[in-house]
Parts: sequence; C-alpha cells; structure tokens
Amino acid sequence: MDAQHYTTIIRNGLLFDGSGAAPEPVDLAISDGVIAARGDLAAATADCEIDAGGRWVMPGLLDIHTHLDLEVELDPSLQEVVRHGTTTVVVGNCSLGAAFGHQRNGDQDPIVDCFARVENLPKSVLSRCGDAMHWNTTAGYLDHFKALPLGPNIAPLIPHSMLRIEAMGLEAAVSRAPTAEEMARMVELLRQAMEQGYAGFSTDSLPFHYLANNPNKEKKIPTHNASSRELSTLLDVVRDYDRVWQATPDSQDKLHTFKLFSRTSGWFKKRALRTSALTAIDTTSNRQTWRLMLFLAKLFNSWLVRGKFHFQVLSTPFKVWGDGVTTPGFEELPAAMQLIAKEVDDRSGREQLMDEPGFKQAFMRDWNEPNGDITFKRDLTTMVVDRAPVASWRGHHFGELKARWQRWQAGELESSDEQEAAFFAACPAGAVSDGEFLYWLVRVFDRDLRWYSVTANDRPEVLEKLLFNQYTLPGFNDCGAHITNMAFYDGNLITLQIAQRHSLQRVAEAVKRLTRDPAAFFNLETGSLAIGAQADVTIINPEQLAKHDAEAARQWIHRDLFNHDQLVNRPDGVVDSVLIAGELAWQHGVAGAALGSKTLGRALRAA
Repeated sequence: MDAQHYTTIIRNGLLFDGSGAAPEPVDLAISDGVIAARGDLAAATADCEIDAGGRWVMPGLLDIHTHLDLEVELDPSLQEVVRHGTTTVVVGNCSLGAAFGHQRNGDQDPIVDCFARVENLPKSVLSRCGDAMHWNTTAGYLDHFKALPLGPNIAPLIPHSMLRIEAMGLEAAVSRAPTAEEMARMVELLRQAMEQGYAGFSTDSLPFHYLANNPNKEKKIPTHNASSRELSTLLDVVRDYDRVWQATPDSQDKLHTFKLFSRTSGWFKKRALRTSALTAIDTTSNRQTWRLMLFLAKLFNSWLVRGKFHFQVLSTPFKVWGDGVTTPGFEELPAAMQLIAKEVDDRSGREQLMDEPGFKQAFMRDWNEPNGDITFKRDLTTMVVDRAPVASWRGHHFGELKARWQRWQAGELESSDEQEAAFFAACPAGAVSDGEFLYWLVRVFDRDLRWYSVTANDRPEVLEKLLFNQYTLPGFNDCGAHITNMAFYDGNLITLQIAQRHSLQRVAEAVKRLTRDPAAFFNLETGSLAIGAQADVTIINPEQLAKHDAEAARQWIHRDLFNHDQLVNRPDGVVDSVLIAGELAWQHGVAGAALGSKTLGRALRAA
C-alpha cells in the first residue's frame, strides 16, 4: 500500500488541540486547506514539511475585540495581527463598523465622524478607508472579502450606530428617536444580517464617545440615542438567532450597567442572550472594580438570571500613551474632551481654547474631582514622559517635573536647558496644583509632549485571576484602534506566557480559552484542529515565549500605507509559523509569500 501524501505535514511538535486536553506529541497533516490527519505520520510524505521539534502546535488564535474594520480595507494582510499567531478577528465592535459601506451622503461622512474621536484614528486615514468601500449592503460587505488578499479570517458584528445611520441618516440618528417605519427598517436590516451569518450585534454606552465633525461635535455617536425599547427590540432579533451581543457599559452609572447586562437573562425569553461585555479589569483608580465584575458575571450566569454572559479581559497591563491631551483616558474629562475635539494638526485652535477665560479653571476642576468611577487615575506620579522637547525629562514622571519646577522657583535648581527654563518661566509663580501644572505642560508643549500611564492590570496575580475565570474570555485588545496610543496585539501571547509559568496543563487551558471557547461562544467554525476543519494553525516557540518582553516589543514606526505613524508590537521569535487555510502566512520572523498576495482567510459566518 502506498504511503499517504499530503500538502503539508507538521512534524515533531507538541500538539494542543484546543479542547483543554493535555498536549500530545503527534504529527499534523494538511491537504486542500483543511486538517487531513493527526497522529504518527512517519511513513507519510508531503509537498512541504515543517519541523516543529521543541515547538507547540495549536489552532490559530482568536481576537474577539478589534477595530480592524478599516485597516483591512487598506492592508488586507493584517500582518501586524498574523505575526502574533492570530488567525481570526472579530470586527464591528462598540457599535462601529463598515458593514453598510462608507454611508456618505452629501457632506456627511459617518466613518470619519464616528471613528475619529472614539478610536483616536486620524481623519486622513479614515477618509482613505472610506474611499476603498464600494459596497452598500451587509451581503456585499461579506462578499467583498473574497476579492481581497485577506490574511486572517474576519468575523463581523452588525454595529448599532451604523445600523441607525442606515435606517435614519446621520443627522436624525444623533438627534431623535426612529419613526415606526425607521424602526421596522432597522429590524429588517438586522434580521437580514443574521440570516447572512453575522456573528452578532454591538452597542456602546461609554458616556464620552462623541462625533468628530461639525456641526455634531457636541453629540454622541448614534447608539447613545437609542431608547430602552429600541434596544430591546433589536436584541430580540439577536436572541432569536442565538447570536452575540457585544456590549460596552456606561462606566459612570453602575445601576444602568446592571440593568443593561441583565438583558442576558433567559427567564422571560425563549433563550438566554449571548453577551460579551467590556470589561473585567483591575483599575488603579478603584482596586475593587475587578471583584465587582466577577461577581456580576457569576450572578448573570447563575440560575437566578439564567444568562449566557462573559466579560472580556485585556491580557496585559493597560499601558496607554498620550500626545498632549490626546489619549483615551482624557476623554473622561469634559474640558480635555473639548481639546481632543480639535483637529489633530490644529495646535493654534487648542491654544486659543486654553487661553479663553474660565477654561483653565474648568480643566483644573475636572482634574481635582474625586476619581469615582473613572478609569484614569489622576495622579501626576503615574504619568511618565516618553518624549519631550526637554530631552532630560524622558523616563521621569510629571510629579518629578513639578518638583523640579518648585526647586527651580525657590532658586535651589538650575534648569537643564533653555527649553526647560522657558517652560518653568511660563508657569505662574506661587503654589501650583497638580491640575494647573498639567495644564501648563499641555498648553506649552501640546502634542510634542508624549507620555504614558498604566491605568489597569498592573497586578499580575489579579490579572491571572481575571484571565482564567470561568466567566471571562481574553479579549479587548482593541487592535486597529488608538494607533498611536496603545498596541496590545500580543495579548493572546501574554495569556499563553502567564499559563506557561505554571504547567503544560495550564497552557492547554489557555489555548482553549483563546481558540475553542471564543469560537463556540461566537458560533464560529474555527479554533479547532479536528479532521476536516480549516487548517488555521499557530506554532509557538516556548523558549522565546518565556523570554517575551511586551515593553521591548513595542515599536513606533511609520506606516507608508497610512502615511501616518503607528505604535506596533513585534515579538521576536515567539511565533514560529502561522498557517491560514493551509497556506504558510508567517514563518521565522517574516511573512510568507502568500500573505498579502493570496486570499487566505474568509468572512466567517455564524454556524
């Protein structure tokens, strides 16, 4: 009998199948883009053989919370994602997405208007993304991926803000309730999308998500205008199809959040509503938040509520950069929001606003308010200079800069250079509060002052509890958003790294939580190495994983495609190889020939 011949055989690896079972030292064979065999394949032959000796072989990883909807239109390979072993991404989160195309109408440009401030994306990049959109239906959106040299699989949600715009137009969607006809149109569009295989529906309740274009800069994105009745009507459609509701809560209203998430309940409906919510997180401003989130998740899944609920968990410390006031955390401060609403290159506009009577007092009042339920901890000692006109400031926190200014003012210190002397001289004499000192920092240096702060997940022992809780899933990496403020592409790898410190069985559990579990929750046929499954495979070098340093892996690069800078994360040698639909997409630190030239992934439709 002739030996079996395959397209690809991965030999000598330790295979984690995604079920949570202990890994096995078996070979894996691929033919026609699917898993063809597993086991002892010593006698088999293949066109391509990959030696995975000393490596971990596992299903391609899932990222359940991204904003890659727009980047994929300009760079379908999504190479920054694939290099991390991720082969499936969920898009359309937080009520924003591209399922209906650019939706332009006259001077209205909803993609720019909705994404620019919420996701801190440059308008020039967003405009180019809109230019690339040629479809105007949800069916057309799914179909257009077939013509792209797509890297990872795309699993889209229907975004509520865009659904409202499609049924009502942008102006109406941000100013009033829908008419009966418009409501019926939303229901019909959502039902059509569920029939077409969309993974679910997303909404947003964060109170600081505003539009970016005049005349609507004072208005919140459309999803915020929905009544409870509108939301219930649309969620009933999602429930009918047993799809996922991705929900973002109101961070400042705990009662509202409880009522919102309690919609997962199956008591008075024919089934529980699958709910994937943001976010179980250990904030530095409130050390009890994570406990409350886990309690709520347990409650919503209990017999009392009969829900189907999980919180998403960011796998890394929540380290976020700011350019002047442009940073996600500052969106929680009303005065800072007015500055962020200015165009990125409108420095004079920000200066004029900061010089207006009463603005400084408003800025300081916001800063001095008790932290309460906000995420960003207002503490100068937590804000560290990354880049500034005063070179000697790098690596020093703002509290140290204030102390230097106080010593300089008292005649106890010489300034380090002319730039520092000029800044110290610009600050008013006398005692200055932390809020006023910060005000002068951003007034004088604007976006030339780049800094960072860790606002959550800084305690490893708590982070591990969050990541491996039965009512959470790793996610909320936000890839594709906040492109100069954060880079959490390696969230999945860090989850594996945390597990690696314990045992191979813990790694098996982590693999399950990054593959089989999210695929099952989102009804997606992926995340498996079963015979006949699409051959999405990630091969990890465990020695390099143990050495991975997320801080060292972050890089500030210029993306020619965007004509814009971007903060990325590039782990060295951790991901040995990635196959998507059996094609080699990544190997030994470089993209495979197929990545960016062939259609590898596909638009996944909910099972």
